[in-house]
Amino acid sequence: MTAPGPRIAVLIPCFNEQAAIGKVVADFRAALPEAVIHVYDNNSTDGTAEAARAAGAVVRNEALQGKGNVVRRMFADVEADIYVLVDGDDTYEAAAAPGMVALLREQGLDMVTGARRGGGEAAYRPGHRFGNRVLTGLVAGVFGNRVSDMLSGYRVFSRRFVKSFPALAGGFETETEFTVHALELGMPIGEVPTAYKQRPPGSASKLNTIRDGVRILRTILVLVKEERPLPFFGLAALVLLLAGLGLFVPVLLTYLETGLVPRLPTAVLSLGLVLLSFLSLACGLILDTVTRGRKEAKRIAYLSIPGPLASGDGGPVFPR
Repeated sequence: MTAPGPRIAVLIPCFNEQAAIGKVVADFRAALPEAVIHVYDNNSTDGTAEAARAAGAVVRNEALQGKGNVVRRMFADVEADIYVLVDGDDTYEAAAAPGMVALLREQGLDMVTGARRGGGEAAYRPGHRFGNRVLTGLVAGVFGNRVSDMLSGYRVFSRRFVKSFPALAGGFETETEFTVHALELGMPIGEVPTAYKQRPPGSASKLNTIRDGVRILRTILVLVKEERPLPFFGLAALVLLLAGLGLFVPVLLTYLETGLVPRLPTAVLSLGLVLLSFLSLACGLILDTVTRGRKEAKRIAYLSIPGPLASGDGGPVFPR
């Protein structure tokens, strides 16, 4: 008896994408005919919802503004074995989806990222490209170099990734959360190069290079603090210690020469900085223990959700 195929859901968060959403839905229906297409409209003021519904998608609304809020709602609402997440602006190729799904199934992966290639400056602006490289490099340096396009909006997830993902971000920082969540739990992940193209006429980008870049950078710093507290607070402790010693040395030399401490405020400040450095190190040590416990709890929650299992003939089995 042939095992039933996996339930596949295509998740498309949308905000004012009337010009593109109909084609996106049609393309993914053609590429993944067995999938259910879900479009979540995020307070659009044009005809996005109507266009998506006319193209055959299941349409729902999310009142909280921001992509991260929409992703949180989609992950909570939709039940499937495999999830394809893609932007509704028609910049990603639907034809790559079957290959990404196949890679996830064949290798038992939890996340497959569509790494953007091509598109030219009109599609992938130099500022966005540079910012992506810098931010991806920062995450790679801290959490591991396993993802080359951290900010890609084209992903395929396993059920156990989706249902164990905390989804705390409210905006475009959610892609950073995807990557760090996978790297921190040591999930099996992969990448597939995908073509990236310009938006169709009438569709405008909602991404602000400076504003959203700063928000993503702030998210990375927060995640480093939460997931790597000992290095984070240890570095702060080292900086405070060096500053305190730097201020104390001239005071000490003056005291050795004259037996006096004429710069008492400087001596008090240096002492305060040294004490703060020890306090920062203590915080790092304590939070490192707490973080380890949180990580173990997240790992247990992740493992409690069934993932693709290898059957006798090497194919995947999706438990019901």
